Amino acid sequence: MTIVAPKLTLERKLLGECDLIISLDEVGRGALAGPVAVGAAVMDAAGARRRVPEGLRDSKLVTEKRRPDVAARAAAWVQASAVGWASAEEVDAVGIMRALGLAASRAVLGVVAQGASVENALVLLDGNHDYLSAVHPGPLQVRPVIKADRDCASVSAASVIAKVARDSLMVELHGGHPEYQWDRNKGYASAEHREAIRASGLSPYHRASWAITDAPTLF
Repeated sequence: MTIVAPKLTLERKLLGECDLIISLDEVGRGALAGPVAVGAAVMDAAGARRRVPEGLRDSKLVTEKRRPDVAARAAAWVQASAVGWASAEEVDAVGIMRALGLAASRAVLGVVAQGASVENALVLLDGNHDYLSAVHPGPLQVRPVIKADRDCASVSAASVIAKVARDSLMVELHGGHPEYQWDRNKGYASAEHREAIRASGLSPYHRASWAITDAPTLF
């Protein structure tokens, strides 16, 4: 199967209507353990004229070995980037969609802290649902786009930046809970992870409302 590289076609078109694009993508939505993370990548008109970094793809299409290098080049390519988080405890308390909104809002605030202005910005959100506006403090112009992580280079950048950050966190958490093998499954519902939950129960990092031992494999 030929994997088509993401482009900046949509971003260049939209930047004729706004000053800045803040592209967002989430990772960890289907995991049993660990936080959800949302990456943010900022693109302006000048940045949209620059060449897309070689090898940049939606994070699911980049091998684990190559992701850190691709993420580093993606972060250097965009004008600013950040990762917002919502903990497993927050997922249990408010549900996955509101937790995604919290993480997305924190990602937006992260790039605002680096100087990005939302005044005439468009938030380009991967997916078909705006989970951000109901949570973020203040109005935002949000445009959900299906498969944006695959087709839009700035969203691909946000995707791989968030994926590498979350994977690194899960590897760190593995050190305190090696029985779950988060260094390998990153908190998703692999067979080994489900078996460890059966044997050892839940850790403080599990989404207690989700961690069912017979949950289907989600990746």
